[in-house]
Amino acid sequence: MTTDIRIERVLKATISKVYDAWTRADLLVRWYCPNPALELTVDADVRVGGDYVVTMGPYIVRGRYLEVEPPHRLAFTWKWDSDDGETTRVQVDLAEVEDGTRLRLTHTGFATAESATNHQQGWEPELDRLADLLAASV
Repeated sequence: MTTDIRIERVLKATISKVYDAWTRADLLVRWYCPNPALELTVDADVRVGGDYVVTMGPYIVRGRYLEVEPPHRLAFTWKWDSDDGETTRVQVDLAEVEDGTRLRLTHTGFATAESATNHQQGWEPELDRLADLLAASV
């Protein structure tokens, strides 16, 4: 079992709309949690060295932006407040394709395969919600 997550999707939206959904707090609060029943708040200073905090009900994740290359790449650290250990890295690469925008999400640095699996189970429904948001706005 691997300790890295790699997810690829083609989203039916322009690259600028997909990038905006990853970088604008008013859009992030509409999809950036796997459980839509949880209250979601996002504070994001999207620039290299800028910090973000995402509160999903009782769960808080925070990090720092490492790469900000509009509209093609966003990379940031990821750490749960409730986790004493691992800080991981998320990278989102976007490319225009015939059917919209190809999104490649890579989340690396997990200490265990179980932790990677748990995060993958969070990313999948989040990306479903992102696809739904983008489809509704096209």
